[in-house]
Amino acid sequence: MNRIYIILLMLLMLVPSVEAAKKKTLNTTTSQLMYMEPDVLPAPLQPEQALTHLQDLVIRRRRSHTMGKRGIDVSHYQNQINWDAVADDKDVNYVYIKATENVGLVDNLFLRNLKEARRVGIPVGCYHFFSPTAAPTAQLKNLTSVVPNLKDHDLVPMVDVEVRGKATPAEMRNRLRQFLRGIEDYYGVKPIIYTGQNFYNKYLAGYFEDYLFMIAKYSDGVPQLNGNPKFALWQFSASGRIKGIRGAVDQSCFMDNYSLRDILIKRR
Repeated sequence: MNRIYIILLMLLMLVPSVEAAKKKTLNTTTSQLMYMEPDVLPAPLQPEQALTHLQDLVIRRRRSHTMGKRGIDVSHYQNQINWDAVADDKDVNYVYIKATENVGLVDNLFLRNLKEARRVGIPVGCYHFFSPTAAPTAQLKNLTSVVPNLKDHDLVPMVDVEVRGKATPAEMRNRLRQFLRGIEDYYGVKPIIYTGQNFYNKYLAGYFEDYLFMIAKYSDGVPQLNGNPKFALWQFSASGRIKGIRGAVDQSCFMDNYSLRDILIKRR
């Protein structure tokens, strides 16, 4: 009897230990589940009106740094453009149209876009996409074969400089300088240079300070540029929406103290 009594007593003493172990295991498992399980409820969506208001604030904040009007640049990537509709868009006060690239490429919609932009009364100019490795004289020949004169143009030509290629920075700058001077000699006007913020700071800062610049940066905040460039235009978006154009289009605006008259061709 004493032996049975002792066994029963030991069993009774074990029960609390087993229950405590079960609780410990349950708590550990629950803790692991709570830690590893993702949120099961999505964050509440903001009202559409609030999002629109926020977007307007961002746009106003970004453009509050500028004093001038906005415009666009286009190429064959925009396909057939309804220029009558574009002319009705208050955000289009000027347009640059791609004419040529490198030594032999011609934008197949340039002449149509030029004619139509002129017809609807939008101030228009052309641009050439510059190659840093091709001969400047050959590139100028390509441009002038398509744009023999500027009688149908309102704006000074623009040179698009975005790539360095296999040229050294010094070689690229030397060829660019030759090309810019070739344009000046041929057309009698000083062109504007287009490039991105990073490309400018890395390769062009401190050079070409006698030229106006259009600088691309597609985010909030004015481009931060080294040196002292004549920063006339800011291309603030590559995904603009304009009446008459299907899909995205580049948009730009004048910076403080610059306006359309600074890029208009001065007629004699």
